Amino acid sequence: MEYLALVYGDPAAWDGMSESERTAAYEGYMAVARDAEAAGVLVDASELEATGAATSVRVRNGEALVTDGPYADVKESLGGYYLLEVDNLDDAIEAAAECPGAPYGTIELRPVMGLPELPQA
Repeated sequence: MEYLALVYGDPAAWDGMSESERTAAYEGYMAVARDAEAAGVLVDASELEATGAATSVRVRNGEALVTDGPYADVKESLGGYYLLEVDNLDDAIEAAAECPGAPYGTIELRPVMGLPELPQA
């Protein structure tokens, strides 16, 4: 089963870290990815640009409304993800607990439903 581990953190806390603390955190994120890859459970992983680089799109009355920035102004923002292929939720929880962001942020686990097979055109 695939789980998307969404890594949320407080950008202000990140900005308040020293360069050595940020380097250690990055090394920790990379270690999680390497360990998951070595275990054969990593499908994909990536860091996201800061929320200031986001663009939100909504369609209202048939018209696309485009705004700069994230959908909502929140304390914790989505900073990256790991897509894991594991046997069960317990395995996903174990992997998420290893993430360096877990002690100061939140790792949200979501089962991936996938898309149904589309008919060939």
